[in-house]
Amino acid sequence: MALKIIASADDFGTPLKDALVAHLRTLKIEVEDLGTSSYYAAGAEVGRRVSQSSSDSVRGVVACGTGAGVSIFANKFPGVYAATCLSPSDAVNARSINNSNVLAVSGKYTSVEAAIEILEAWLKTAFKSACPANDQKPWPQEIHSFLEQSVVEMAEIGKEGAFDTCAVCCLVKKRELNPIDLIPGGSMKIVRQTPTSAFVRFKAGSVEPAHHHTFGHDLVVLDGKKTVWNLSKEQRYDLTVGDYLFTPPGDVHRVLYHEDTHFFIKWDGHWDMFFDEDLHTAKKAIPTTTQL
Repeated sequence: MALKIIASADDFGTPLKDALVAHLRTLKIEVEDLGTSSYYAAGAEVGRRVSQSSSDSVRGVVACGTGAGVSIFANKFPGVYAATCLSPSDAVNARSINNSNVLAVSGKYTSVEAAIEILEAWLKTAFKSACPANDQKPWPQEIHSFLEQSVVEMAEIGKEGAFDTCAVCCLVKKRELNPIDLIPGGSMKIVRQTPTSAFVRFKAGSVEPAHHHTFGHDLVVLDGKKTVWNLSKEQRYDLTVGDYLFTPPGDVHRVLYHEDTHFFIKWDGHWDMFFDEDLHTAKKAIPTTTQL
């Protein structure tokens, strides 16, 4: 199947991209030029198009000032292996070792003549071929097999459910959390002591009555949704996945869990919890505290 190139660049890379598109067309290679995008959006758009293609014969060429930004953005998409290449050797290595399907070049540091050499090296090099990284020698069988398997493994990166991409979530998996006797619906697993960190889980609908600690604590929500009312400061925080909150020592706060919620929490000192109201009072107070 004939090769097709999708190209784009930001303002800093456009002159070089235009020169490479013109050169590709002299080689009778089909080019779809997406034109100029703002900053790294060029990399994202080419990455999206290459990712959506079902054909290995569709590749991309992107350019920005350094070639790094467009490469990073293009690589956000599953099945895209973008490499910033500043020399023909870089291009040969990227194709041979990484099966690169998007070439990123630097509009600021690479001349048109040098970029054409880089492009041609990238076009002509087959995956797993001899390359400068191996002194131009064929790859040993064990490396050859590794590269073959890498194609399968890399294709899964970014697909939903293929990998757990959160290192903290990996830690909590298969850990048994212990019930928090003081608060129905809550459970916790201490990870380390002094400073102390823990994984905490609350069931949907759970309520933490107004309380305070002798320590301040940092938390990050891993899954779910919760609302924290800092009654001492008369502030409300609606938190969902990825949100962070620090509660100072002594601040009285009440919490409602809208969904099953997991979070990571860290504090200095020993665990303590001093209640400023009972659970019944907390549940009655929640409709009024929504106005804070």
